[in-house]
Amino acid sequence: MNKTHFLFLIIPFLLLSCLKTDKQPQPVSGKTNTISVIIDDQLWYGEVGDSIRNKFASPVLGLTQEEPLFTINQYPAKLLEGFVTDSRSIIIVKKAASEKFEYIRSKNLPYNTFRIYGKSVEDIICSLELNSAQIIKMIRDAEIKKIQEDNSKSLLHPAIIKNKFHINIQIPVGYEYMLHKKNFIWLKKDIISGNTSLLIYQIPLHNFKKNNVVSDIIKMRDSVGNYIKGREPNTRMITGEAYAPYFSTILLDGRKTYETKGNWELKNDFMAGPFINYAIVDERNNRILVIEGFCYSPSNQERDLMLDLEAIIKSVKIDKR
Repeated sequence: MNKTHFLFLIIPFLLLSCLKTDKQPQPVSGKTNTISVIIDDQLWYGEVGDSIRNKFASPVLGLTQEEPLFTINQYPAKLLEGFVTDSRSIIIVKKAASEKFEYIRSKNLPYNTFRIYGKSVEDIICSLELNSAQIIKMIRDAEIKKIQEDNSKSLLHPAIIKNKFHINIQIPVGYEYMLHKKNFIWLKKDIISGNTSLLIYQIPLHNFKKNNVVSDIIKMRDSVGNYIKGREPNTRMITGEAYAPYFSTILLDGRKTYETKGNWELKNDFMAGPFINYAIVDERNNRILVIEGFCYSPSNQERDLMLDLEAIIKSVKIDKR
């Protein structure tokens, strides 16, 4: 082979190589509910590390199986802060000449970076005590926003739900209508490890007594649970009796909303799982709008599945009529 032929053969490969080199790497989305903590081993295996684990890896409330709030990956502080690029959130903890708590929000990974500096172990632990609740909220909000962005790429056609309940809600493709009644809809999505479900229904506002909201929500759940049946005869979904649900009041779409987290079970069967229920006080339309998510996942994936359901529910927008 002469030199001319050799050059004609090699030039295309050189050009292709250059194009690959110039091409920017694709951004990675990071794993759900996973955070990276950059901290010296000496601090990580001491009181500071214990405090971080107690705050950020505490058990998630309302699950049937114990799972940590976040999965934590620890890296020594000697690594460059920008090295960990596959995490949505990073917490950097170290001793420094001055105390500092800093939060940086980015459009690129990592979306959230938190810096906690202290002169001593006591200072760092004190900062964790003061700021951990805020950090957890920011990380969870970012997780929900990312899930909603992913869901928005391929949504279930909204007409049926919009016409019935006068709401917009971003339900991703994959959910199917299991039951469709006058004031009630049940949607279900099968997954490898089980399934996830969404319930949407409404009741008149006057049926909801304010003197015992938790009791009213449980009665309401158990009444619609007659629609959710198992494979065995005489089964229906009820609120789990072994543990009391967790209850709080929040704002959802600018409206007072009762948030209830707990466990469901099938009466006369062995199936069970967690649920999250939002009862939205919609005074304009004289109703309580209820949106609930629940899952069945024996393979220990409840934490992430419930966050997916929470992200769907929190996308709701009620029409102004």
